[in-house]
Amino acid sequence: MDKDTVLTHTLKTDGMPTLLGGELPVRVMNNNKYISPLTSEAQATDRNVEDDLPSLDRAIHTALSDEIRAVTLPGPLRPALCSDPSQAATVSCLVASLLHGSLLKGAAFAVATRPTGCLKFLSGTRVEVLGFLKPQREAYSKGFFTDSAAANKAHMHMERTLGFYDICTSPRFCWTVCSVYKSLMDAGAKLPETLTQLYVDILVHLVQTLSLNKACNRELVFALGKMASHCSLDPHSSCTKEEMDSFGFQHFLTSVSVFLQVDGDQLDRRVFSFHSHLMQEFLLAVSFYLDSSTSVAKMLEKHKSSAKFVDIFLAGLSEPLQRRPLETLLGELNSNQVMDFKCWFKSSSEATLKGCYKDEHHRCFHLLHQAQNESLVKEIINPSARLGISYGDLSLKDCAALNYVVTCLGEMEQLNLYRTRNLTEEQAGMLAPTMSISHKIILSGSSLSPGAVSHLASALSRGFSKELDLSQTYLGDEKFKVLCSGLRDCKLHTLKLVVCNLTEAICGDLVSVLTSATSQLCVLDMRANQIGDQGFIKLSKVLHSPLCKLQELQLQCCELTGASMEGLSTALCSAQSELRKVDLTQNVIGDRGVEALCKSLQHPLCKLQSLNIFDNELTGAGCPYLMEALMSEHCSLSELDLSVNDLGQEGALLLCQALSRPGCPIEKLGLKRCELTQSVFKELSSVLRSGTSQLKSLIVGINAVGDQGVKHLWDAVAHPSCLLEDLDVEMTGLTDACVMDLCAAVRASKTLKSLEMRNNSLTNASVPALIQVMQDSHNMQEINLKYNDFCEEVFNMLNECDKIRY
Repeated sequence: MDKDTVLTHTLKTDGMPTLLGGELPVRVMNNNKYISPLTSEAQATDRNVEDDLPSLDRAIHTALSDEIRAVTLPGPLRPALCSDPSQAATVSCLVASLLHGSLLKGAAFAVATRPTGCLKFLSGTRVEVLGFLKPQREAYSKGFFTDSAAANKAHMHMERTLGFYDICTSPRFCWTVCSVYKSLMDAGAKLPETLTQLYVDILVHLVQTLSLNKACNRELVFALGKMASHCSLDPHSSCTKEEMDSFGFQHFLTSVSVFLQVDGDQLDRRVFSFHSHLMQEFLLAVSFYLDSSTSVAKMLEKHKSSAKFVDIFLAGLSEPLQRRPLETLLGELNSNQVMDFKCWFKSSSEATLKGCYKDEHHRCFHLLHQAQNESLVKEIINPSARLGISYGDLSLKDCAALNYVVTCLGEMEQLNLYRTRNLTEEQAGMLAPTMSISHKIILSGSSLSPGAVSHLASALSRGFSKELDLSQTYLGDEKFKVLCSGLRDCKLHTLKLVVCNLTEAICGDLVSVLTSATSQLCVLDMRANQIGDQGFIKLSKVLHSPLCKLQELQLQCCELTGASMEGLSTALCSAQSELRKVDLTQNVIGDRGVEALCKSLQHPLCKLQSLNIFDNELTGAGCPYLMEALMSEHCSLSELDLSVNDLGQEGALLLCQALSRPGCPIEKLGLKRCELTQSVFKELSSVLRSGTSQLKSLIVGINAVGDQGVKHLWDAVAHPSCLLEDLDVEMTGLTDACVMDLCAAVRASKTLKSLEMRNNSLTNASVPALIQVMQDSHNMQEINLKYNDFCEEVFNMLNECDKIRY
């Protein structure tokens, strides 16, 4: 088919306007009343296209009119043309090449913004182009309304209530919405709050144009519903006159052009189809409530593969307020059908929300959002609903639905957005009310846009969130500075900033947060950030402030050295400091840093209870300072982790001497991979049996002392004065020879609950005795035997005891 034929058909002026308040295609094209659709590149970045580029509509018009052969598509990139049909290319390149004629030379095609089933006259290539994003919708509204205030009102309302639907990227849908809005605004009526209300207004307007009585209105809409069901199941989505007669249109064939697309010149050969799939699904939902011959479950099952929005419309129409304008024209909907839907909705939602499938949760939220019934939300979202599961990677409409549900509930225990790959400004803005009423917000592993961070900050400042987890968000200094505007006035108790690409530059902002009069921050986790000594010195000074309420500080892998420990030590001695727990894992503070810290541990004002200096390059030379601190009557440490430091025998024996002091407060001690010897294990055994030791947890794994060394600890565990509850002897060289002593100790102990014995050399021969002792013991809760020398033949035996991990 040649291009002249296509152009002539497109520009025919004798057809009916194709939409509510619409215009003929020829007038739209000739009067330049369109907004440039976006190319794929622009859609990906949500940017408006250059104003001076010719629109796609103009490109089609000029190409079809044969005025010029070269055409340019709108968008940030002008494609290089392609001529090979097998060549991979962008959508822009393909369309441009087809228009130019370099690809499939001589082929006729049309570019449409709706399904092109009605273009049966066209036998060539068909291309569908969508792309109205927010900037284009705003431009469209400004062009549609002559009054700027009305245009702004319409645009803002559309974005708030409908802008999160994918269907809003269709210029045709924007045309429909603006037409409805204009009609309602001119009449002083309220604009629709849901998609259902929008389509109720559309249908009411269309029915009113016919001036039929209520019975005829009901009969016509019911016939349209039958047609909608047929088109939903039929791959061609269109009907012949004979099919229309079977649906009950005999008396309405002269009126159907108000609702339907009619193609064909001769009455008997005309083909009827819906202008939009959404209207088709809406009429399907309406007709369900006019009928009484089928249940909602059967109807949804019948149309599950072809109708995406029918349950959305059913939910909206189930509420009297939303369906009232329609009932004025059609009479009351079938109350039994309404009750059937509500019963189905309640039971299916309750079952869905007990599960862990987030997509099913989202669908339930969409239905509740559409129903706009706060009491229904509270009835369905009962305590058994699992709203704490991860809702990462929400679409904009998911955000809108979730926000509606949570704001109806008034609060959310945990908003879990774990691993959201790109939280946009729009999504965060939609979720901001939910964030402000969530006790805990999890964004770990996510990527946040600057605009999203701004909305998060605002939500925190006006909300009551107690915990925020931004771990592994790679936030960076600039975004963190934006976040601080909300942190200064929030009610957070815990802030996790693990692996956030923060540097010394943010420490000043953090100080202003911690010294804010409204700050309630107690736990700050800054692991794996490049804070450095200078940054930490700034933070340490904040502990002197009476406004700082910090109790726990996690600083693993923050590039600290012994040079910054003096500042921390001084702060710990301050009467204002509330710090109880400090984690300095994997910082090179060395013996010099330990010396500085030990001074504070002996100070009467120091409140520190937990100190973790795991892998800090300590040596035995630092142990005298530790011994002196632990011997002090002012020392309040109950937890001390010195693991992965080369303390050696001499240094460790000094520690044992301090631990044997009556009144030594240490309850948990970590000495993993500290080059300990059998002599040290013997002294530890003595401490445990002394009757004065408070030790309840001892970690001495990865010290190669063998069966003989660990035997000292078995002896201690069996002693009535030993208080140990947890013992870690991973990778200490244990063999089957230790099992008799181990079992005797477990049977004798009144306190032991957990044994960590991974990576040793126990064999199948030990399994029966270990199973027996674990089954007999009332105290023991778990023994970990992973990575020992067991064969598969004993796995079934081990599996019989649920206290054994292997």
